[in-house]
Amino acid sequence: MVQGSDKLWRKTVDQSGTLGSGNHFVEVCLDETDSVWVVLHSGSRGVGNEIAKRHIEGAKKLMKRYFIELDDPDLAYFAQHTPQFDEYIHDMLWAQDYARSNRELMMVAALRALEQVTGHPNLWAVETTNCHHNYTEMEHHHGRDLWITRKGAIRARVGDKGIIPGSMATGTYIVEGLGNTRSFESASHGAGRRMSRGVARKTVTEDELRTAMAGKAWNDGEAQTLLDEAPAAYKPIEEVMDAQSDLVRVVHTLRQVLNYKGT
Repeated sequence: MVQGSDKLWRKTVDQSGTLGSGNHFVEVCLDETDSVWVVLHSGSRGVGNEIAKRHIEGAKKLMKRYFIELDDPDLAYFAQHTPQFDEYIHDMLWAQDYARSNRELMMVAALRALEQVTGHPNLWAVETTNCHHNYTEMEHHHGRDLWITRKGAIRARVGDKGIIPGSMATGTYIVEGLGNTRSFESASHGAGRRMSRGVARKTVTEDELRTAMAGKAWNDGEAQTLLDEAPAAYKPIEEVMDAQSDLVRVVHTLRQVLNYKGT
């Protein structure tokens, strides 16, 4: 368990199995053969962010204690093989495990909901892919053991299964890694934004969002809240996939039937 407070522990319990907001979502999709897929995107529900803030403050205090001057205070660090570094790694890996468990709980809940809606009991997954993004892990690259941080990226070793969403209207790709060593065996985790959230809220209208979402079930009653997640705020996923054809190969192309965004 993460080092620290009972309050943080209670938060992890209360939020376990919940979606969160921002770009987090649950979708029901169909692939090229009309097989049904449930896709969800969520993380450590803010717990990871709280843990990171605690350790960042600790690193800043450590820099001051040892009179280490930095160009920017946010460049504060822990040296490997120190107690502070070990505590940070322990807590970070715990948060990543919590995020994975959180997704697993939500997937069980989503399948149970599908059972109720479709009237087909005992649904089970015939194929499952669960991959991290925005995470850190010790890996071996170019002859060295390194802590690899993938920000906005997924691991794409040879044969690794990955999930690369576009936007709430433009589908998702199930991929297999090609193990490109120049990318440290990584690929993008999604389309990526072409508008900041602030710009999207000022630029995209509710009518434009509803037009983009035509033919899909979604929480359109929250349209005003979801303007910053409109498809127009994201890069075209097809172009992103073309640009990383040397990193992954496409296994399945999914199209949404239902999209639920966290708000």
